[in-house]
Amino acid sequence: MTLATYLENLKEKSVAVIGIGISNVPLIRLLRAADISVTACDKKDRAALGEIAAELETLGCALRLGEDYLNGLCEDVIFRTPGLHPRFLEDARKRGSVITSEMEVFFEVCPCPIIAVTGSDGKTTTTTMIAQLLRASGKTVHLGGNIGRPLLADTEQIREDHFAVVELSSFQLMTMKKSPYRAVLTNLSPNHLDVHTDMDEYVEAKKAIFAYQNSSDLLVTNLDNEIARNVSGEAVGKVEYFTRKTPENIKNGCYWKDNAIWYRAGDEERCVLKREDILLPGVHNIENYMAAISAVQGLVDDETICAFAREFGGVEHSIELVRER
Repeated sequence: MTLATYLENLKEKSVAVIGIGISNVPLIRLLRAADISVTACDKKDRAALGEIAAELETLGCALRLGEDYLNGLCEDVIFRTPGLHPRFLEDARKRGSVITSEMEVFFEVCPCPIIAVTGSDGKTTTTTMIAQLLRASGKTVHLGGNIGRPLLADTEQIREDHFAVVELSSFQLMTMKKSPYRAVLTNLSPNHLDVHTDMDEYVEAKKAIFAYQNSSDLLVTNLDNEIARNVSGEAVGKVEYFTRKTPENIKNGCYWKDNAIWYRAGDEERCVLKREDILLPGVHNIENYMAAISAVQGLVDDETICAFAREFGGVEHSIELVRER
């Protein structure tokens, strides 16, 4: 399905967008540009929203603001903000509303291959590594999801030979019904349990990154992380592991040996990246590199990986290299 077709199908329907924030304002603008009836809902009042409230009304968008912003939702289609647990929209779903999100629709209409990353730790750095490695090899990359910018509004500029690289949080994954062709699960540990019902719900959400793959798709995950290793047994596609601790257990994937990252495919193995060529500090970044290298196999050559590693100073505010003095 194309974005134009999806928007055309919405024209005779009422739409509610929950959350007037960084990910949904571009969505609202897109919907209104297609002449779709939109009600924007947010817990903030008009004063807290500031100029954006006036802009949305100028676009012809109705506003439902304040503490009761979720009361009486009955629109045909409701776009959920990632931070809102689906249980708060259950009554609307029972009344017949279709619950979706900006990212879910992007997965439906994106014309190019999608590589997605999730996990409890390391997902932002790993996502950034994958995107920048692909760019360094000459590919056009669209970076978004839980990092960068919302991508749905950019869909018409995305071509089939591009790549979309997205970071996905557990909140985004909770209602996803599509998975990327290459998925990375960095690790799993208790996280966001103030929002998720329990650890089981959190893990179930994360599993959506590979749950809808087909047999030719790829899951990359951490052999050293017990929870990630266990859930990977449910994958229907190919699974590649990475490990710092037990290189002898890797049949396909990356491992740490002799102060370097190696990649093994069946009976063949090669040294991809030496520790001396990695600018980033920390063993956790060795794992991030192994995850990223596995995800870009066949797309980025080893020389490009080494050149990148010598220059990459990390993502903003995350053990980021500021300067040498």
